[in-house]
Amino acid sequence: MPNALITGASRGLGRALAAALAERGWSLLLTARGAQDLAKTHESIRHLAPVETIAGDVADPAHRVHLAEAAARMGGIDLLINNAAVLGPSPRPTLLDLRGPELEEICRVNAFAPIAMVQALRNLLPPGACIVNVSSDAAPDCHEGWGGYGASKALLDHLSGTLAVENPQWRVYWVDPGDMRTQLYEESFPGENLDYLHPPEASVPGFLELIGGKKPSGRYFAQDREALYPSF
Repeated sequence: MPNALITGASRGLGRALAAALAERGWSLLLTARGAQDLAKTHESIRHLAPVETIAGDVADPAHRVHLAEAAARMGGIDLLINNAAVLGPSPRPTLLDLRGPELEEICRVNAFAPIAMVQALRNLLPPGACIVNVSSDAAPDCHEGWGGYGASKALLDHLSGTLAVENPQWRVYWVDPGDMRTQLYEESFPGENLDYLHPPEASVPGFLELIGGKKPSGRYFAQDREALYPSF
């Protein structure tokens, strides 16, 4: 069985990807900050494949060490999906009203932690391993109220591209999943009706095609699987 580690696996896209991979015979190591929701993910898929869950914050170096130790016990990681992210304050403030510590926290979780996760696993990712960093349309485009989140995802995109250039032995994808009906999106538009949005499961096929295929490292849009964005 191939082995995958998914961060932010307690709900939304992370949970949907975990279910899809479990159905396809992957052994899973899952993490998220919310222990109760992570336990629900485990309960929903444990009959499909071997699943280990470790609750914690991927921005915490000690937690990353625990995940690396668990990955070593599995015999290595063939797929790393860095999905964990934070929105920041909600309702979304303008950039002039976003405090420095808040911006630092957004970037620490959304951009620095994914790369630190790869650093922690570098000796456990064999040649041909796949690294998927979940990006956003807020990375290349500027939207009112999305300055902090968008900046963190733009930084993640740049770091992902550099990681790919420096490590051609891996497939590195930074993927815009498209707008989805998730808790993060609900937090960004409090009180609004978001029933028009796709559920996270709608973006899963695009991710699976990348994971199971041979497309070159780059930036992709999950809801249009033919769209390859120039990255280098």
